[in-house]
Amino acid sequence: MSLLEALHREGSLRTVDHAFAQALRRLDRDTPDAVLAAAALASQAIARGHAAFDPRSPQWLSEATTDWPDPEQWLALLAESRWVATPAPGIAASAHAPLVLERGLLYLRRYREYERRLADGLRRIAAFAPPPTDLAALAPLFALLFPNARDDDRQARAAALALLQSLLLATGGPGTGKTTTIARVLLLLIAQARLDGVSAPRIALAAPTGRAAERMAESLRAAALRLSALDGIDPSLCEALPTQASTLHRLLGSVPDSPRFRHDERNPLALDVIVVDEASMVDLPLMCKLVEAVPVGARLILLGDRDQLPSVEAGDVLAAIVDAAGDDDGLPAALAQSLRPLLGEIAIQADPAPLSAYRVHLRRGYRQAESLELAPLAEATRAGDADTVLALLRGGELAGVQFHEDVHDPLAGAGRDWLLPAWRALAAIEDPLEALQAAARLRLLTALRDGGQGAAPLNARIEEALAGAHRPAYFHGRLLLITENSYRHGLFNGDIGICLRPRDADGRELANAATVAWFAGGSEGVRPFHPSALPAHSGAFAMTVHKAQGSEFDAVWLQLPRQDARHLSRELLYTGMTRARRELHIAGSEAVLRLALSRHAARVSGLSWRLAER
Repeated sequence: MSLLEALHREGSLRTVDHAFAQALRRLDRDTPDAVLAAAALASQAIARGHAAFDPRSPQWLSEATTDWPDPEQWLALLAESRWVATPAPGIAASAHAPLVLERGLLYLRRYREYERRLADGLRRIAAFAPPPTDLAALAPLFALLFPNARDDDRQARAAALALLQSLLLATGGPGTGKTTTIARVLLLLIAQARLDGVSAPRIALAAPTGRAAERMAESLRAAALRLSALDGIDPSLCEALPTQASTLHRLLGSVPDSPRFRHDERNPLALDVIVVDEASMVDLPLMCKLVEAVPVGARLILLGDRDQLPSVEAGDVLAAIVDAAGDDDGLPAALAQSLRPLLGEIAIQADPAPLSAYRVHLRRGYRQAESLELAPLAEATRAGDADTVLALLRGGELAGVQFHEDVHDPLAGAGRDWLLPAWRALAAIEDPLEALQAAARLRLLTALRDGGQGAAPLNARIEEALAGAHRPAYFHGRLLLITENSYRHGLFNGDIGICLRPRDADGRELANAATVAWFAGGSEGVRPFHPSALPAHSGAFAMTVHKAQGSEFDAVWLQLPRQDARHLSRELLYTGMTRARRELHIAGSEAVLRLALSRHAARVSGLSWRLAER
């Protein structure tokens, strides 16, 4: 049996992957089977989140019990194929070949071009030097905003770099002050424009999902209020800060039934500063299109946590940029000299990487509530240190963290007693805004969508427990999760709403009143929708960790599956536990925890080495 057919029979390929290879065979009957199998695997790689297929590590895509070709012979065969282009680095691939082989990776041509264009675009932005800044004139305001600037304050370093450069990557875990830093950066840029006698910069805030954009805007508004209370800060500067954020799709201007956007390299965004939060969630095609739409002379600021789960779609862009930038223990000599008036003495990098001057990693935690001691557990999880993670969980000494070892059903025992009363209480809240705020305080997070510990069956069980087996589809108090973007409704993947029925003075549901699904937004803080008019949605009492990215909850119950699953990873655990603000419950077995912590959510990509090229 051929390798292609063996992979298809064992379920390693989707129908579309197999059909792609068969199409190449029909066009050229002499195409070797190993080339056809590699083509199918390159297609499958995209579905698995990779940017390319690595013939030296086919096990990343298939656990098929088959004899794989010798890697070097396989690569040589691919290089000779009519279906595979082998362009020089940085050169566009021929449109006549659907595949591209570069540095041992086999790409679908479109995704190789996304990588190449993204690398070119980031280098273009980084290479542009903004007009000279009078740092001496800004120094008093800078010192007010960053009183510890000369003590290796990474927030201050990020702000100083943003004044002199057009590209900034600010990374850090939850609560390290990424949004606070950006509020102060934007305040400085507005003040700089006033000193120069020019118009205030046109600023856009954006994030991959509607919920992440909403959180970003909330955080910026809160930061602006705190800044306005500082002595010596001109209130009008705070009033000029942006107060709204949008999804990246809305920012770029989606075109119905098209992968293109209204804004691109030919029609760039009319903006001076673009700030993107939750950059780890941005996939390769979207980041490429965003970067190409950044106009010449504009600043691009990316915020994110590289230790979170990568994007659902292909690529791990944030991690690749961080890897290319290297550590941030110092700055190139010329830049360190320029920033001395603001930061004092800074360590000098002897041989800086091409992007090392554009990345700052924020280390100090600010957001963590006193009731939740999460930092030691998050750090051990990030490092994949299973022994320390288990010792911390079993020790019971971390404030706000509880470990339910070998508990596989969150709706039995302690889990049921903790979860269901909070959800039942939602039905007693009449005000939609108050109900949505209460709903955001607690979430059951799962690693899987399906299966015994999956979000879908758990939602069904929760809804039955709350409203009975013969419940109406949109019962009073039901939580809804939007699962696709709808610009017509202004609802986006990840948005959460609640169903409420009007009640009389005695709290009884009005017989003829229609159920209303309420979502955040609008001038009143909430917007009503008829449930039947909503875009695709599901229940939201339980949701996957992937869907929870970009959101935070006061309390989280993180339920692990009974058995190991391929996509369990330390990044999934880290992302799930860092959704909690005040209380975290983790349920699962030692065996599954150890397996998850031993696994990286790594992606095959060439973006890092493209960006590192000098």
